[in-house]
Amino acid sequence: MKRILIGLLISAVLCPAAQAFKQETHRRLVEDAVTYMQNHPTTTGYADLQAVAAAGGYTVAQFAQVLGQSAYDVDDFQDTYFCGAVTGDCVYAPVFNAGASLVNYTSYWHFQNHTQGPDVHGNDLGGYNYELLTVWGDIDNLAATWLVGDYMDDGPGGMTGWWSNDDSEYNTYGITEANYRQGTTSTKSMYDDFEEMPFQPLDNLAQYWYDQFLANPTAQSLGYALHATDVVQPHHVWTTSALNHSGWEGWVADYYDSENLNDDTLVTQALGAFTPLSSSATDIRPLLTEGGQIAYANGALVLSSTDHADRVQVARVVVPHAIAMVVHLLGHASAQITQ
Repeated sequence: MKRILIGLLISAVLCPAAQAFKQETHRRLVEDAVTYMQNHPTTTGYADLQAVAAAGGYTVAQFAQVLGQSAYDVDDFQDTYFCGAVTGDCVYAPVFNAGASLVNYTSYWHFQNHTQGPDVHGNDLGGYNYELLTVWGDIDNLAATWLVGDYMDDGPGGMTGWWSNDDSEYNTYGITEANYRQGTTSTKSMYDDFEEMPFQPLDNLAQYWYDQFLANPTAQSLGYALHATDVVQPHHVWTTSALNHSGWEGWVADYYDSENLNDDTLVTQALGAFTPLSSSATDIRPLLTEGGQIAYANGALVLSSTDHADRVQVARVVVPHAIAMVVHLLGHASAQITQ
């Protein structure tokens, strides 16, 4: 049985389904948002963005590249280790890191579950929690079977395997989970079995990095926060690693240009779907929740259909809204620094 699972997990890793928008799509969404601001300077706060870029020693084009690369890089974070229930051996990717270049366990922080209400931490919308999924598929089940009983690395001297083995590599609970807690509460016992882990939602990840940007403005920290475009990816708000997840993301990357998914007119229309953050606000999560609501209301079709026309229909809603959300965030962030 274990050998069969290893083979299935290798297949799942080679066709990763929990990585959200493809990394290159994350880059394009951010760069296209900057381009949109350049093309609409009087309605987007472009002057503030230009000032922030210059203060950091960048041209706007260079700033866009660093922001986009940083949004890309979040999927490569090696900040989340799970430890074997029996061995206590801790790794950051499936099959003993064989798939690390494609999908890491950090991906489980990249969901905002709109099919459920408040979570055990106190978030109004929780993140990935296998036990509470309302839609799921083969990849979800395979991961839960492979990782059954595995616990989150909480540093040396914390939780251990069956024989008190403790091969801690990184204090995920004390660093990553704590960073993404964002005023909620957690206990180690919440993370002692993968199949019941209530991961913090993506908007908390974005809020953490946005706060880092406000405290010490860098293009990298702001770019990390912009990985929040995952909330406009339907699988990440319906919350499943399966159900055409990987195929949809690959399709978006492949047809991004030929289907004109970043159409300027559609982005302009999408901007109006968001409630702009007030100039005094530092909590960006209400805006991100609106992005998730748009994907939840308009994106379910791509969980069940691979038809090209169906995918175009959904993509021409969610991609412009993802770009529009970034425009709002960049305008707000820039104004916070230049005020």
